[in-house]
Amino acid sequence: MAKKQVANPDKTEPNKNNNKANPNVALGFVQQTQEELKKVVWPSRQQLISESAAVILMVTLVATTISLVNKLFSWGALKVF
Repeated sequence: MAKKQVANPDKTEPNKNNNKANPNVALGFVQQTQEELKKVVWPSRQQLISESAAVILMVTLVATTISLVNKLFSWGALKVF
């Protein structure tokens, strides 16, 4: 038989039922978010344009390939059935 684990009253657990907003927690979150955003290396305009064009091109090529394969299988299914 498995032993039942009894909660240790010496350990303090955070109050999970406390739904009130804590301004210190919110302020700390905003400050940490600002610090992390300062570490971000933003792309130049040229990088943004070239990488966006590459993504758009790849999405177009994959969509076209999927469409052609779909039409091929549809044509094959009509011939078989």
